[in-house]
Amino acid sequence: MIDFYNGGVRVRKKSLLAWSAASLVLFGGVLYEIGLTPAAAAAQVSDYEGHAAKADIAFALKMGYMWSYSDGKFYPNNRISQAQFVAGLVAIRGVKETAPVPQLPAGHWAKTIYERAQKAGILAGVAIDPNRLLTKEEAAKMVFNAWKPYRGEKNKNYTNTGALITWGWMKPAPAGQPKFREDLPVTRGDAAGVLRFLWQDKWQLEVGFKLQKEFHQSLKVVNGVIKGRVPKANKNFMTRVTFVTSEYGRLIFRNGEDFSVNLKNVSPYLVFSITNTKDSSDAGEFRYEGLPKLTPVNHTQKFH
Repeated sequence: MIDFYNGGVRVRKKSLLAWSAASLVLFGGVLYEIGLTPAAAAAQVSDYEGHAAKADIAFALKMGYMWSYSDGKFYPNNRISQAQFVAGLVAIRGVKETAPVPQLPAGHWAKTIYERAQKAGILAGVAIDPNRLLTKEEAAKMVFNAWKPYRGEKNKNYTNTGALITWGWMKPAPAGQPKFREDLPVTRGDAAGVLRFLWQDKWQLEVGFKLQKEFHQSLKVVNGVIKGRVPKANKNFMTRVTFVTSEYGRLIFRNGEDFSVNLKNVSPYLVFSITNTKDSSDAGEFRYEGLPKLTPVNHTQKFH
């Protein structure tokens, strides 16, 4: 018999070979026995074939922020638990640091995950209950907590549910019901859809920051003329630099174009923007105000 300790979890097995991938999850370098399989088991899953969330589920399994159960099934119509949703948020955020979560005892399988979520602010105002089956409002609250560093505060005129539905990351209630019903349950299929939006948004924002760095390094001002190059993005993004002329027109340069503009002929600022060509979402907007000073200010779209 082997006593194996990982993340404070003690499991007794006859041998290390007896550990089954169908009952373990490798999460952030820590192996948990939680009855869910890692993404490698996705090929065994067939119970979401034909499901409305099929593409979202397949993406979640491929990227490794959701898992199947030990029998190889995903159970897309089952309600998602708080712990499962928190694990997905932590995985997408890539949180490594921890903060204490005294509500969970030492040895609890989800303790490390919750400690990472605590550090990231995901659990702000959330009653800790790993087994709790989530409503839309409870899931939406954690989404806004998780995404505050990226998109800021939600619109205070909406509930968490209403704000997330308005933003387009959660589906409204079925026809004939109030659109923003907060009490409706969240299935694992629903969660896969929400989490996919988060993964994609984080990815596009990271692309935006990379392009902004490239753009900034190209800038220089010589004898009252600002010169630079608009980074050439791939087909998923459009990059653009906009000046306002003295006549309040627009001087625009796009993907891969060089520019040389006399500052006497334009307002003392420029805007560098990165737009997702698929859905026109904002992957980054940076303004240089007070030219010829080259200090970027992040104006990327916020939730409100």
